[in-house]
Amino acid sequence: MALILAVAIFDTTRTHKKEPKETTLTAKKALYFCPMHPSVTSDRPGRCPICGMSLEKIEEPPTGGEEKMVSDGSPSIPGRVAFTLPKERQQLIGVTTEKVTARTLSYDVRASGKVAFDPDIFTAIEEYRETLAAQKEMTKSPFKELREQADALVSSSETKLKLMGLSQSQIETVTAESHDPINLLLPKGSAWIYAEVFEYEISLLKAGQSLEVTVPSLPGKMFMGTISSISPVVTAPTRTFRVRGEVPNPEGILKPDTFVNVKIKIDLGERLAIPISAVLHSGDKNFVFVVKGKGEFEPRLVSLGVRTGEYYETLSGLTEGETVVTSANFLIDSESRLRSAIQSPEAGTPQGEGEHQHHH
Repeated sequence: MALILAVAIFDTTRTHKKEPKETTLTAKKALYFCPMHPSVTSDRPGRCPICGMSLEKIEEPPTGGEEKMVSDGSPSIPGRVAFTLPKERQQLIGVTTEKVTARTLSYDVRASGKVAFDPDIFTAIEEYRETLAAQKEMTKSPFKELREQADALVSSSETKLKLMGLSQSQIETVTAESHDPINLLLPKGSAWIYAEVFEYEISLLKAGQSLEVTVPSLPGKMFMGTISSISPVVTAPTRTFRVRGEVPNPEGILKPDTFVNVKIKIDLGERLAIPISAVLHSGDKNFVFVVKGKGEFEPRLVSLGVRTGEYYETLSGLTEGETVVTSANFLIDSESRLRSAIQSPEAGTPQGEGEHQHHH
C-alpha cells in the first residue's frame, strides 16, 4: 500500500509540474491577429474591430511551421523583432531585395535667384577703394594718429563688405583698379547672380564650384558660371544663405533684377548607399530590414546622409555586401511588430473563454 501511495503522489506532482507549460501552449495556439492591424489580437476567431477583416491564426502557418521567431533575436528597434519567413511567403507578398554597395553619388542643389542689381554693394566697394587710397596717402604722414585712423577706416569698410557676403579673395578682386564693379548695376561682359540656398544645403557648397543658370524669360538659354562667394549670415525669414556667382554675359542679354533658376551639381564621390525604397521611419529614427541566412529578416537602425536621386547615403548601421528589403517592407514591418507583440508579457497571458484582447 505504501508503494502504491508513493507512486500516486509522484504522478500527481509530475502532473502539476507540467500543467503551466500545457496551459501556455494552449494560450499560444488560440491567438489570432488582423493582417492589416497587427496590434489587434484575440484568443478566438473573429473580425477586426477596425477594418472588419477576418482574424488569422498565427501559430501554425500553412507552410508547415517554418516561420519562427529568432531564438536569440532581441529587438534592435523598440516594438520590432527579427523573424524568419519561408521563400514561398516572401514570393507571395512580393519581397524584393538589393545589396548595399558603394556608388558614385551626385546631388543637385537647386535655388531661385536673380541677376544682381545691388547699389548698396556698389557703394560699399567704392567706399572701400577710397579708404584704401586714403590709407596709401597716410603712410607718408608723420602723424601716427592719422595713419591709425586710415587703417581703422579700411578695416571697417572691409568688414562691411564681408558682412554683405563677399569673401576676402572677392574683395581683393572687385576692389582692384582693373575691375569695374558697374556689373552690379548694369551687367557688361559678365553678370553677378544671387541665389538663395537653404541652410541645410549650404555645407555642400564652396567658392569655385560650377553653377548652371537658366532664365524663365529666355527659354532655351543657359549660362555656365562659378560660385564666387557665400554670405556668412543666414536670412532669418527664409532660412537661406545668399550665394553669389558670376556668369559670362557677352551679349548683355541678362538684365538687372531678372529672375533666374540656379542649379549647382555636387559630386560626392563613392559613398555607401541604399535605395530610398528600403528605408522605413519610426518617429525620428530610420531603419531597414536586413535579409540574413535562411530567410531571416532583422530590423536595423541606420544613419542616413544626403538623399541623391533614388538613393540615400548611408553613414552607419550597414556594411557593404549586406542585403536589404526594397519592396513589401511595410508588410515585413507589420510582421515584425506582430511578432514583437506576441513576445510581450501581455500577449502570453491566457484569456478567458469568449473574451477578446485588443492592443492599441
